[in-house]
Amino acid sequence: MRKHYRRFLILAAIFIGSSALLYFIHFRIFQDPHHIFIYMLGDLAFLPLEAFIVVIVIERIMAYREKQTPLSKLNMVVGAFYSEVGNHLIADLICSLDNREETFQCLAVSQNWTVADFKKATLCAQNIKVNTECNGVDFKELRAFLIEKREFLLRLLENPNLLEHERFTDLMWAVFHLAEELEARPTIDNLPVSDREHLAGDIQRVYGQLVAEWVRYLEHLKAKYPYLFSLVLRTHPFQTNPSPVVA
Repeated sequence: MRKHYRRFLILAAIFIGSSALLYFIHFRIFQDPHHIFIYMLGDLAFLPLEAFIVVIVIERIMAYREKQTPLSKLNMVVGAFYSEVGNHLIADLICSLDNREETFQCLAVSQNWTVADFKKATLCAQNIKVNTECNGVDFKELRAFLIEKREFLLRLLENPNLLEHERFTDLMWAVFHLAEELEARPTIDNLPVSDREHLAGDIQRVYGQLVAEWVRYLEHLKAKYPYLFSLVLRTHPFQTNPSPVVA
């Protein structure tokens, strides 16, 4: 630390000495201190503005651009998750919702949605209610699906970009926990009401986060990839007759 500080003082002395020497040479040649001080004060007056432009404005622009690169890569990871796992879970677990009609109305995403609409839909997703006995949920099929996709989910967790996205990491842990709960039971048949209520809590944790992140991902698609957003508009499950066919 002391060595570094000493090097800093030596460099400062060299630069200040060089500047003083150049001013002295200028004075000896032209014998015009008035001219020297005019330009010196002009340069000093510009220093605060230059510091603002370089240190604050340019640094923030560069930091923003550096942040966008991992975010773009992260959105690719999020997209892969929904293509392989998330969309399937959203569709299969709709039957467990208590407030299904209200949810459909809130999440009927359209081409005309604004930032305010996406924000409202995110809040709606966070308030999704799953019925306490998960009526309609095929636990066997759900367990088999999550076990099948475990290797894929583990590979996603290895992606270092996930460290930049705490919400998505929490979603992944919620999905893993649900998978472990289902796999830990020797049989899924004839579960007692108390156990179904426990699983309903795990499903609600997953579903609320799953749909909220889905809405945020759709907002990204609408802004950056309208052709992908168009496909989601036609196929998402929060509508009466989803179909990829363009009508």
